[in-house]
Amino acid sequence: MKYLVNWNERPQGSAIEYENAQKRILKIFQHWEIPSEVKVHAFVVRVGEWGGSMLCEADDPLIIHKTCSTFPALQFNVHQVVDIQDAVRVEMEAIKWRDELPS
Repeated sequence: MKYLVNWNERPQGSAIEYENAQKRILKIFQHWEIPSEVKVHAFVVRVGEWGGSMLCEADDPLIIHKTCSTFPALQFNVHQVVDIQDAVRVEMEAIKWRDELPS
């Protein structure tokens, strides 16, 4: 399955707490490797913010869960997604089926 993983920095307290969290996050990222079971299509950060997105594929949702659990200072939203051409195809099939129902 494909997943869109979005993250933001979890609300902290003081400016020094934000700075310390940033240092911890960057230290983890320096050592973290994308799991071999995950195929990444895009991995980006938002300019001027502490957050970003990753579009990836994985057969086991627990791999995505583990990745999110690795960074407790970040807040994640994970959405299962499908390719647009597949979505349009099945939507057209659904419309066709509805249109064929007796009135």
